[in-house]
Amino acid sequence: MLAPKYVRALALLPLAAGLLIAPAMGSEPSAGPNSPKWARGLPNRPDYFPIGVWLQAPRNAARFKAAGINLYVALWQGPTAEQLAELKAADMPVICAQNKSALALIADPTIVGWMHDDEPDNAQSLGEGKGYGPPVPPARIVADYQRMHDADPTRPVMLNLGQAVAWDNWIGRGVRSRHPEDYPEYVQGCDLASFDIYPAVHDNPEVAGKLEFVAQGVKRLVGWTGGAKPVWACIECTHISNPDAKPTPDQVRSEVWMAIVQGARGLVYFVHEFKPQFKEAGLLDDPPMLEAVTQINRQIRELAPVINGPDHNAGVRVTSSVEPASISFLARQHEHRLYLFAVNTSNKATHGVFRLSAPSSPKLDVLSENRVLAPHENGFEDDFAPYAVHLYRGQ
Repeated sequence: MLAPKYVRALALLPLAAGLLIAPAMGSEPSAGPNSPKWARGLPNRPDYFPIGVWLQAPRNAARFKAAGINLYVALWQGPTAEQLAELKAADMPVICAQNKSALALIADPTIVGWMHDDEPDNAQSLGEGKGYGPPVPPARIVADYQRMHDADPTRPVMLNLGQAVAWDNWIGRGVRSRHPEDYPEYVQGCDLASFDIYPAVHDNPEVAGKLEFVAQGVKRLVGWTGGAKPVWACIECTHISNPDAKPTPDQVRSEVWMAIVQGARGLVYFVHEFKPQFKEAGLLDDPPMLEAVTQINRQIRELAPVINGPDHNAGVRVTSSVEPASISFLARQHEHRLYLFAVNTSNKATHGVFRLSAPSSPKLDVLSENRVLAPHENGFEDDFAPYAVHLYRGQ
């Protein structure tokens, strides 16, 4: 993600994301950020799904909370006692830097996690007008992680990585561009791994408009962590720095569910807008998008106990009418009902045929679509528009 200090760099570097997706996956993290392992971490409840917002002023916490945001990630020149007081008043926890001021406030329960500096895998600025040096070496990330953990073992440490997680050809890593082998080492230096790529507003033709890069990045991070650490995805919802492009509400919803289906167990919305004019909280100034994000977040909260439940993918298979296969899915059994969340990870329409190893419900509700499907003996079928999301629930 990008802090205000990187605005000038945006004029020099492309925006954001990687490749195609496999059908279902589903490793469950052994110790999430809300695990009992973290006495001062995020809530340890099956109905809790972290939905964060990046680097926002605490004065807007109540408005973000009304939109379904339940976590702040990063604080500008913080944390300070004043910032934490504002967040506490809004009942908004925060993951922030573990700097000198933070250690002085370490007893404050508003802090639920620590974080590395943003995107250490990218080429690092040498100062204004001095260009860029190499990325932060993975070994230093691991050492910094150990330092933070030693200072406070009661909270998880978050590491947010850049778009090369999903897109190998990203030049912003400088001398380490096209070296994905760095990432298994990077993720050793955290308890929670996240990444950002913003394909809807990307200015590189290899990525622009190809939402599947979000799914690709999640899939790769889950693989690099061996499923042992929770993975989060950052989601675009403004122009960011592209005045000619902005994600639609449907694209945002698609990115969100692509991420969840591929294994993301938390989200962070990037809501800054740098062009056509600077807006720190661009999402709050966009009523249609704000309403869409609010609805997306509400549905995630309602389905959190399902998403956080045990994997049920082994009993489901899907075939797609286009090649390569483009439907990814996540299946769960919750309170004796089958839930199946499916996304077309392609910009081509397709027809999906789902095969179930066990008899399904007589009917399936398609959530948010006012549709009901009647499965046949071995499964069911449905049409998927480009990047379409269908969320099925057995009756």
